[in-house]
Amino acid sequence: MFNIAAVERDTGLSKDTLRVWERRYGFPTPMRDDNGDRAYPIEQVEKLRLIRRLLDMGKRPSKVVGASTEDLLREIDALQAPCETDIAEPEDDFLRLVRLHRSDELRSTLQQMLLKQGLQRFVSETVDRLNIAIGQSWMRGELDVSEEHLYSEQLQNVLRNAIGSHSSAGSRPRILLTTFPEEQHGLGLLMAEAMLVPEGACCISLGVQTPLADIRNAAIAGNFDIVALSFSGAYPARQAVEGLKQLRNLVPDGILLWAGGAALQGKQSRLEGIRVITSLQDAVTALGEWRTAHQS
Repeated sequence: MFNIAAVERDTGLSKDTLRVWERRYGFPTPMRDDNGDRAYPIEQVEKLRLIRRLLDMGKRPSKVVGASTEDLLREIDALQAPCETDIAEPEDDFLRLVRLHRSDELRSTLQQMLLKQGLQRFVSETVDRLNIAIGQSWMRGELDVSEEHLYSEQLQNVLRNAIGSHSSAGSRPRILLTTFPEEQHGLGLLMAEAMLVPEGACCISLGVQTPLADIRNAAIAGNFDIVALSFSGAYPARQAVEGLKQLRNLVPDGILLWAGGAALQGKQSRLEGIRVITSLQDAVTALGEWRTAHQS
């Protein structure tokens, strides 16, 4: 049996998400220990790992949480099949560094790739491929959660350093980046920032899990032109849509809202007044549209 904190560490799914799924989808179905706390059998934890992998591949919680383990495995096989031949030897060498916990070599390898390709190409091509390789290896049981976190931490450090080398003080638009409460995944937000700063945008990040009132206050006080938010596949889509509608009412009309991530796939029609960013390149396109609209 695993307590809820252990399940959160093992699967990367937050405690709040687990509780929401329990109420909304009837899974997981934890037992209770002697203290009345949730206790999860190993088979449920293994199924949650499969669900988490499918969410990372872009699937929606409503489509996978209620599925059987066999159906989840078939879905993963179907999604992974086209990608298997794309993982070339450089990814294999990279995964070896992750498995051996060679953090210095891992960081150096990422930095070399970045220098060769430039920030935007590194993010849109190489990081995308590495994320797939890491995800597939995690799903096969070749990586554990600590190794996945090692990769994520080193990648974020490299991206932050590269972003910091771009001076954009005083330039427009001013873009505020963050996530909603309960959204712990910030890598997508950082990747979007890495695409925007080479284009001359001034990006300021509040990090993750910022209350709506604080987002509003920061956007107004900082004279921002755009608030950009990221929603991973693990974040409930309905909660994302409702939260964005609330934020749209809180933030002055002159401040645009951009939102992207797997949780918002196909939700543009429900988000009037909000630009749904469908890809990293679409973020650059949206930036160009803003500048065209605000030419003096």
